[in-house]
Amino acid sequence: MNALSMTILLGVLVMLIVVIAFLLTVKSGQYDDLDGPAYRILMDDDDPRIPGNTVNHSASKESMSDNSPKKEDIELSKSKDIQ
Repeated sequence: MNALSMTILLGVLVMLIVVIAFLLTVKSGQYDDLDGPAYRILMDDDDPRIPGNTVNHSASKESMSDNSPKKEDIELSKSKDIQ
């Protein structure tokens, strides 16, 4: 009987902790906007109409061209593959 009462007491204590934690998260606003993050991933962040987003497309094109492999690098990798 002692083990049963300890188990019930422990279960009630855990339940109280969970309920208190849930109430704290509701009070802090964790569940206010459930759909916002799902739609935020679909929004276009580099849209110039959004305040604070000024995109310089010429700079981004230059940086993309700098990352492209050079002819010497391609030939070097081909020669390493052959050996």
